[in-house]
Amino acid sequence: EVDWFSLASILFLLTFAPFIVYYFIMSCDQYQCSLTDPVVDLLMGNKHLSDIWNKTPPLTYRAAGIYTLWVTFQVVLYVFLPDFCHKFLPGYVGGVQEGAVTPAGVVNKYEINGLQAWIITHLLWFANAYYFHWFSPTIIFDNWIPLLWCANILGYVVSTFAMIKGYLFPTNAKDCKFTGNFFYDYMMGIEFNPRIGKWFDFKLFFNGRPGIVAWTLINLSYAAKQQELYGQVTNSMILVNVLQGIYVLDYFWNEAWYLKTIDICHDHFGWYLGWGDCVWLPYTYTLQGLYLVYHPVQLCTANAMGILILGLIGYYIFRMTNHQKDLFRRTNGNCKIWGKKPEYIECSYMSVDGTKFYSKLMTSGFWGWARHFNYTGDLMGSLAYCLACGFAHILPYFYIIYMMILLTHRCLRDEHRCLSKYGKDWKRYTAAVPYRLLPGVF
Repeated sequence: EVDWFSLASILFLLTFAPFIVYYFIMSCDQYQCSLTDPVVDLLMGNKHLSDIWNKTPPLTYRAAGIYTLWVTFQVVLYVFLPDFCHKFLPGYVGGVQEGAVTPAGVVNKYEINGLQAWIITHLLWFANAYYFHWFSPTIIFDNWIPLLWCANILGYVVSTFAMIKGYLFPTNAKDCKFTGNFFYDYMMGIEFNPRIGKWFDFKLFFNGRPGIVAWTLINLSYAAKQQELYGQVTNSMILVNVLQGIYVLDYFWNEAWYLKTIDICHDHFGWYLGWGDCVWLPYTYTLQGLYLVYHPVQLCTANAMGILILGLIGYYIFRMTNHQKDLFRRTNGNCKIWGKKPEYIECSYMSVDGTKFYSKLMTSGFWGWARHFNYTGDLMGSLAYCLACGFAHILPYFYIIYMMILLTHRCLRDEHRCLSKYGKDWKRYTAAVPYRLLPGVF
């Protein structure tokens, strides 16, 4: 059943999320990234909505061609080029890997080749910028709003196709979820793992490609535009490129590990992931770089170093916390965390068919500090991106605000699921690790 609050939230997001993205991009294009000036203009009667809309660049054949070529290229890299990076990069897990068991008991296989796609794409980008000169490195920025319309079209087409597919020809009918509420099913998805053929998995492709591969290219295009406009690339723009680049590379280096995360293991594929990965991710996660094109910020050395250190510490916490959990799971607790055997609480749960299973929840290392300390590191990195932009406007700080809401919501979703799964054992765990994100506070 879909409760009224969930339905109201879904209707709000379906209605306003596309307009929020448009508003942010439009405010930079027409109002130098001010979020208040458009509202003031409209309320004071200085402008009408039609005035703002008429100044908005329309969809162009050039943008449609760029976007079609981009998505097609990523599909080719994903489906037709088996991974070879795992053959010569020590420690990297690529190639054919198994995902988690689905609710219907299916174990899907995936071709993990995201790092390879990222490397090939960026090698071609730099080869063009410094040798071939087929197109300007500022091409993404120069077509940013027309590309927004293309991304929206793809997001809605994919989400609608996924819903129709779930009804008419699902990949696995037993892994479909029907609530009877059209809006909920459209947004949250019906199929768990919609696929075309053996290897094209909608969830894995759209989760990482084309959005996350594009993330670093978008930032590079912003840096190129800054160089074109001002004759230099500021240290704040370099910080944003470096820190977000580390995050993107971490994602692709650990793409096989992400098969065990909440997006892949629990979420069905609908508008939330389809449109979100096509539009929300590339257009809101890159607002810092976009802002710095319009408002170049040159930080003093001390501030730049402080932001860099904050971002690197955040990344270290994020990565090491996840590493500790992964090591603990892989070895069934027979390992060392911070030089000693990890502590844990053993929990039991019942499957649908009545079989009893056991799990271990770690209560030492970073996981003894807070139940979701990996999110804490993620938030520290997010804050560093925003701080690089200074304090003149609130727009670049949307990212940290959004991430705080998103990750807090994920904490609550995850803990609700765990309470239902483990019962009294989960209460023992929360008593041993009382804080969610910030030790001593929350």
